Amino acid sequence: MSQETENDFSKARNKALINELQHILTPEEASMISFKQIRQIIKPQNETYVGMQTIPISKIVGSEGRYKDFDNQFFPKNSFMKERWEHVDEAVIKDIILPPIRVYELGGLYFVRDGNHRVSVAKSKGVEFIDAEIVSLQTEIKLSPVRTLGEMLRQIIVYEKKNFYFETSFGDITDYWNLDFSSPGQYDIIYQHILTHKYFINQGIKKEITMEAAITSWFNTVYMPVIAVIEKYKIMKYIKKRTAGDLYIWLIHCYDELKKKFGDGIPLDIVANDIKQEYKWSLFKKIKNLKNKLLFRRKKK
Repeated sequence: MSQETENDFSKARNKALINELQHILTPEEASMISFKQIRQIIKPQNETYVGMQTIPISKIVGSEGRYKDFDNQFFPKNSFMKERWEHVDEAVIKDIILPPIRVYELGGLYFVRDGNHRVSVAKSKGVEFIDAEIVSLQTEIKLSPVRTLGEMLRQIIVYEKKNFYFETSFGDITDYWNLDFSSPGQYDIIYQHILTHKYFINQGIKKEITMEAAITSWFNTVYMPVIAVIEKYKIMKYIKKRTAGDLYIWLIHCYDELKKKFGDGIPLDIVANDIKQEYKWSLFKKIKNLKNKLLFRRKKK
């Protein structure tokens, strides 16, 4: 390889190292998005072969199989990639026409199936467009280009909330617009809780209740009482970066598991208090460990 390709790889590798150092406390923010993970969350319906197109590199945000080898900006994370990366770089320098990359299109963004090194070299050189063979996965969600998995998940959660509120009229029925979650897929769980609640109500009456009545009943007799217990024991104080909706689902899950083992006579307050004590103790241990580390460093000085 030429000196130029070695220099190019060194620059790209150094950018990956700098990115890693800048996110040393939050390494996930420097990690590339895994197509497999996003596909499992969004659950697209069908695949359609689109064919050859020129696509903007700014919309390539992840990879199917090499997401551990590159960072979220497609800079190489490992030195063992040097030889192959430099071969691609040398071809670009010599104006050798490379085959198109292969990508999945999902929600308006692209994930590399084949050609990760070509994307990496192109990004390092500031190239804006690249030829790609596209397979499109059908979904209604439209995503904006992002660099981190967290940013993409937040987009998905916003989309899920919008759909849930629109399809169920949940906000209009309850006048409650703060049913929020910190991870995708939770609105489907809430919908199943409402359907289950509706089913049990219908067991004792002749005329089936409406979905609106079921939502109102579930909200007033199930959700809000659980939220009241969460607030009573101030659990949110000890569990950061979580929503009341998250804790509702978690508390109900723990409660259902205990009922399977010990029957229906367990008060919800006991479950809530146990969760609070567990996290209170966990927080105490984290603080204690931090103090011990600080004391140890001072002694070494």
